[in-house]
Amino acid sequence: MYYAIMAEDAPGTHDKRMAARPDHLARLEELKQQGRLLIAGPHPAIDSEDSGPAGFTGSLVVAEFTSLEDAKAWSDADPYISAGVYQKVTVKPYKKVLP
Repeated sequence: MYYAIMAEDAPGTHDKRMAARPDHLARLEELKQQGRLLIAGPHPAIDSEDSGPAGFTGSLVVAEFTSLEDAKAWSDADPYISAGVYQKVTVKPYKKVLP
């Protein structure tokens, strides 16, 4: 089943986000290679493709896991957690309907 991992950044953590980004992306790439990643990306802090110095307010990952507990465990191990970027993470089951 798919699970939505919705994370909110703590204020003022753009530099921490950029430092932890390579490790964060490597984990997403692993899910992609396993055919389990539906979508992933950050939420720009401003209404623009390039948020520049405004940075981001959080992230969304929708991926396949065997259970809610597994999705939470994967989320808890995210480099953005250990770097102090995320201040809140919500993990919920997700049902893909379209397309």
